[in-house]
Amino acid sequence: MAVQEAEQCGTCSHQAREGHRRAVAEFIARRDQLAAGQGLPAAVAHSPGASRQWVSDELTESARTVADRGRAAATAWLHRVRRGSVVTVWAAFAALALAQLVTAMGAGWTGARTSGLLAGLLVGALLTAAAWLHRERGGLLAPLIGDDNRLSTSRAVAASWVLVAGYAVLFLSLQQAWASSPAERGRLSAGLALSHGAGLLCVLAMVCAIAVVVRRVVARRLAGLRLQKLRADRPRPADLLCDDAGRGNFADAQYLLVTTVTVVFALIRLARRPEQLPELPWGLVLLVAVSAATYFAGKYAEGSRPVVLSVVRAREAGDLDGPIRTGDDIEIRGAGFVPPGAGTPDLLARMVVRIGTVHVHVPLIPVPGGFANPTDTALTVPIPVEVEPGQVDVQVVTAAGVESNRCLIDVTD
Repeated sequence: MAVQEAEQCGTCSHQAREGHRRAVAEFIARRDQLAAGQGLPAAVAHSPGASRQWVSDELTESARTVADRGRAAATAWLHRVRRGSVVTVWAAFAALALAQLVTAMGAGWTGARTSGLLAGLLVGALLTAAAWLHRERGGLLAPLIGDDNRLSTSRAVAASWVLVAGYAVLFLSLQQAWASSPAERGRLSAGLALSHGAGLLCVLAMVCAIAVVVRRVVARRLAGLRLQKLRADRPRPADLLCDDAGRGNFADAQYLLVTTVTVVFALIRLARRPEQLPELPWGLVLLVAVSAATYFAGKYAEGSRPVVLSVVRAREAGDLDGPIRTGDDIEIRGAGFVPPGAGTPDLLARMVVRIGTVHVHVPLIPVPGGFANPTDTALTVPIPVEVEPGQVDVQVVTAAGVESNRCLIDVTD
């Protein structure tokens, strides 16, 4: 029964991935075809405005299909990750057991080696149980996934130090259980003293505090409309090193790098001196503090609201200069119109420009390999006939739902 369920799950996952790939390939082919001016119905081919609107609607529908297929593939991906995370945990335990066996050939088997294997076994069992409880959200990745459905660097760093500290304490506790003499138990109890674990305790407190405070800062900046965030289709390993747009992020990368080297150092110290908590030098603790402060500053500084700097009449080649009239196209210039992570076609199609009391959806204008409209710094939309002549406000609403400032323009008959 379990084998049949696994095979069915694997088949569904494969079908979801293939369906998403086909939808993406069909969308790209359709976009490039329309960008070349092919496939337009004869009823709208004579009118530039009507053909542009038809192309935008056609691409919007195709983009929604791609997004739906992507969500189905993301669900299947989470099921694969749940199984893969459990396999990774027990592969790490197998590597620990192999390392213990190899190193015991010369030095002999000791109670510390037995305690290390038992601690690894218990941690692996706990992680497996946690993966089963969170099986619908990616298993062990579930606690590391933020509210935006991306892997959180601060949570991953905090989780790594929690695992190191938990394994070290469990390791020493099991050694105490194996110890036969009071002197040995006293020596192991002294290994848990603050003089040995102060550095580890400070690092653990720092990274956990950063994980909590960063979440609070992001929530407050979102509520204050100072940050634009969009939910990702699924978590990706690159989220630990990149921003929401998939670009490399220095603050995240250095935080993860410093954490990796310090965790490796702590594990080596634990292996070299198994009778006490890994003693981190204060210089290394200060390095982690500087890295955490850099990460926090980077998170606090990122993000901005969309800003409209100016609105001008869009002029075609050979067209005469003049005021903005009903039916004309206007070009809105500014910044922050496409927030990080909103570059997919289905999210671009959600952008709206409010002209007076009329909401105008920003048309998708395809070009080979992408879109000419909308962009992060410029939008082109028509003035609909419903807009009354006179002074009206122009305001951009991004895919994240954040409104820009208002810009006043004059519309004439």
